[in-house]
Amino acid sequence: MADMSNGEQGCASPLELFNRIAAQGERVRALKVGQASQEEIDSAVQMLLSLKMSYKAAVGADYKADCPPGNPAPVGGDEPGATEAEEDFVDPWTVQTSSAKGIDYDKLIVRFGSSKIDKELINRIERATGQRPHRFLRRGIFFSHRDMNQVLEAYENKKPFYLYTGRGPSSEAMHVGHLIPFIFTKWLQDVFNVPLVIQMTDDEKYLWKDLTLEQAHGYAVENAKDIIACGFDINKTFIFSDLDYMGSSPGFYRNVVKIQKHVTFNQVKGIFGFTDSDSIGKISFPAIQAAPSFSNSFPQIFGDRTDVQCLIPCAIDQDPYFRMTRDVAPRIGYPKPALLHSTFFPALQGAQTKMSASDPNSSIFLIDTAKQIKNKVNKHAFSGGRDTVEEHKQFGGNCDVDVSFMYLTFFLEDDDKLEQIRKDYTSGAMLTGELKKVLIEVLQPLIAEHQARRKEVTDEIVKEFMTPRELSYDFQ
Repeated sequence: MADMSNGEQGCASPLELFNRIAAQGERVRALKVGQASQEEIDSAVQMLLSLKMSYKAAVGADYKADCPPGNPAPVGGDEPGATEAEEDFVDPWTVQTSSAKGIDYDKLIVRFGSSKIDKELINRIERATGQRPHRFLRRGIFFSHRDMNQVLEAYENKKPFYLYTGRGPSSEAMHVGHLIPFIFTKWLQDVFNVPLVIQMTDDEKYLWKDLTLEQAHGYAVENAKDIIACGFDINKTFIFSDLDYMGSSPGFYRNVVKIQKHVTFNQVKGIFGFTDSDSIGKISFPAIQAAPSFSNSFPQIFGDRTDVQCLIPCAIDQDPYFRMTRDVAPRIGYPKPALLHSTFFPALQGAQTKMSASDPNSSIFLIDTAKQIKNKVNKHAFSGGRDTVEEHKQFGGNCDVDVSFMYLTFFLEDDDKLEQIRKDYTSGAMLTGELKKVLIEVLQPLIAEHQARRKEVTDEIVKEFMTPRELSYDFQ
């Protein structure tokens, strides 16, 4: 998958972006004139906004229809809709914002047409599971959903559902941000006691990255070790590599073909921004990420059942894949998958920048030593503190932009302690160095414990998790 945890940066020259915006604008107009479905129009408009945002990031100026990059702006007023380029830019490969606070998630909910996870829904999850909601729910880290109430209603009526998430294995080393969907998915698996499938999209990474098939598959196996180290129950979890599973599962491949038949090239161009020069592998890939949303893709687990609803925890940049899936589902006779969306995990340098596997200082990696963690946090974690100690004590720090505080919202379990830190830092009673020290003391044991669990994951254990087989569950 483009990655259930964070988007990857796309590459296009300013002129290519300019031409793509023009083509996408024509497409939006054609869809409106042709009375296309609202979902298709919305997807195309969203793609247009994303392209304009990307253009502004590359050129440093808003897109103007009669002003290609490098030409002076024509005399006259602003192009109508130029302010659209101010929007945050989110798609399955790219996450950009100009705000130090990060993406405006309330606006994103409106743009994507999802629903906010409110207190009422969190309370309902607590009643259904009999468990205290996970800190990711309590703190709004998982903040948006599609059809979660429907999943809870089914669960309360003893009807089954299963979990599906995944990982795009683009490098051998994962970072702490990659763990977010897996930490939460493990909690969901535990409290609801349901089966889970985890897709490793090594095929996708081969298509998008400069990797050999062997490298992509090797990364999938290595990443699976980190995922297994999160503590998943082997009796309820099936991890699969697309490169392996597609060739051995007729049920899975048949669903891929059904999805491919019901999605046009125009639709995937509108949703994902593909162009005529993209490989046909990229164009057909969304159907492969969609297929695990349907229970009969896993006959060894569910037999020929098509009625078991799927719940997908993922970062919100993956939503375009599943909007497409939800559009197709009723047309091929399957239930729409439900979704739980998380916010993005910020880079050490600040919430408007993206973590990069090629920049070792942009995040804390799961292979980092205690010393490396300490150095990275102290040297690179963006601070919301003031320029001098005196100013900081007088005016206080800004938790909204301070990366150390953001990381603590993800990893510090104690709500009261987190709130006390927020108050102390905001008032100036706690200095930036002290805040960083708290984060280091949280991250060092967390990473060390993960590394210890990963060492216990042998190749044989990985093979067991990745072998198609029956899983245990107690629904009928």
